Amino acid sequence: MSASPTPPPMTGLNLRVNPDVDATIVVCTARLTATVAPQFRAHISELVPRTKRVVLDLSALTFMDSSGLGSLVSLYVTAHRGGCGLELINLSRHVRELLGLTNLLSVFESCGQYFTKMP
Repeated sequence: MSASPTPPPMTGLNLRVNPDVDATIVVCTARLTATVAPQFRAHISELVPRTKRVVLDLSALTFMDSSGLGSLVSLYVTAHRGGCGLELINLSRHVRELLGLTNLLSVFESCGQYFTKMP
C-alpha cells in the first residue's frame, strides 16, 4: 500500500500516518485543541474512504480540550457513515478521564497497542 500524503503542518499537533493492510494507524503527538481540531478532523476524514479501519494512537497526546473531543466524535460519525471503523489506542490518563466524564469511553472501541484488547 502506498504511503499517505504527509499531513499539513499544524501548530501544536503532529500526525504520523502509517498505512497498513488491515488499518491506517495515525500517531498523534502533542496537543489536540481548538487551534488544530478543524485541520485534524479534515485530515483524518480524508483517510476514511481509503481504509476500513482508522486507529488513532494517542499515547503521545499530552492534552485534549473540548474541541479535540468534539473532533473525535465528529470523526466517529464520519467513519461510521463511511463504513469505516475508528478506534482509539494507548489512551493517556487525561484522555481516558475526559472520555469517561463525557460518557464517550464506551463509544470508542478501546484496545491496546496494535489491536490487542485491553481489559
